[in-house]
Amino acid sequence: MRNQLKVAVGLVLLSLVAGRVPADPAAPYEPGIWQKHEYSLAFMGFTSTYSCDGLAAKVQILLIAAGARPDSRARAGACASDYGRPDKFARADLTFYTLSPAAGAPAAAEKPVDGAWRPVALSPRQPRELGTGDCELVEQFRQNVLPLFTTRNVDDHTTCVPFQNSGSVIDLKFETFTVPPKPRRVP
Repeated sequence: MRNQLKVAVGLVLLSLVAGRVPADPAAPYEPGIWQKHEYSLAFMGFTSTYSCDGLAAKVQILLIAAGARPDSRARAGACASDYGRPDKFARADLTFYTLSPAAGAPAAAEKPVDGAWRPVALSPRQPRELGTGDCELVEQFRQNVLPLFTTRNVDDHTTCVPFQNSGSVIDLKFETFTVPPKPRRVP
């Protein structure tokens, strides 16, 4: 018992000297393969109106929050209105990558990466740029885009009241399979 304690303390001190906090050894990692997705999201809501570039920016935030690879892109789609002008039928063209467990996935040319299950919660101000007025967008993201991710334990209590923000609730929780966060550096 005493030797195990010495080893554990030694590992912690070694990691502090190296400037890193050790990763949680209890977190189970499993190999994952990145899968590319292309999707065109046509937003149709009653309460909020987005410009096509504004919609793309908002969806980019949701993609990253849901566990998409950071190089994923959301671009303004074909819109009737000019840049920056609200459009009742705003579109965003998405190209993004999600991580899927390598077990049972088709053989890939890419080398598998470590993956882990991470909890995600979407609510007003989580992520910071998300507001109650984005309720219908979160609903459409949940229905159309989230199924392209590897998720589990989806708990959706989002309720949107058409034509008003009061009474609308964004409350979507799930676990997503993605790369584990990098250990934080200790100054």
